[in-house]
Amino acid sequence: MVTNEKNGTYQIMKPDKGKILISAPFLNDTFKRSVIYLTEHNENGTVGFIINKKLNINLSEIVDDFPDIDTNLYMGGPVQQEILNVIHRLGDIIEDSFKVQDGIYWGGNYEQIKSLINTGVIKKDDMIFFLGYSGWSAEQLEGEIKQKSWIVTDIDEEKLFSENDKSLWSGLLREMGGEYKILSTYPEDPIVN
Repeated sequence: MVTNEKNGTYQIMKPDKGKILISAPFLNDTFKRSVIYLTEHNENGTVGFIINKKLNINLSEIVDDFPDIDTNLYMGGPVQQEILNVIHRLGDIIEDSFKVQDGIYWGGNYEQIKSLINTGVIKKDDMIFFLGYSGWSAEQLEGEIKQKSWIVTDIDEEKLFSENDKSLWSGLLREMGGEYKILSTYPEDPIVN
């Protein structure tokens, strides 16, 4: 993981596509202990997907005619939870994909994805599926970052495409070291502690 350390302190990064957001420990809503991969960030706003809130349902159970593949399905965020999104490593072979960063793409032709799964071209670890997404209007995310609701950093591709759960939140903070390592031990419910 790239930490951008200088003089022993973590330097604040700006949000951008390909970066992740780690929620502050005090957030107690949909985003509690969330890690969000950003796929779009520009003057119109920001789009991303929560990568550590796995749903306990098979994709073929909720999408008609979808191949039965043992892949990860996550709650991507509170917006349009009836819409299926995908992040994948197959941009060169999936039509209508949007490049997020080198080797990582968002979206694409779902009929083609289904066909490539059926023929064995696409493997489980090539894709992450999401119901819904997380979105911010223009400059909204920057305001939340100034309020210290989010920490912006990088994530390596292998960790992104791993089977992530809520332990990803504390693990990433621990890896960042310093004050972030302390934040990683913040109790989930401070009243009970």
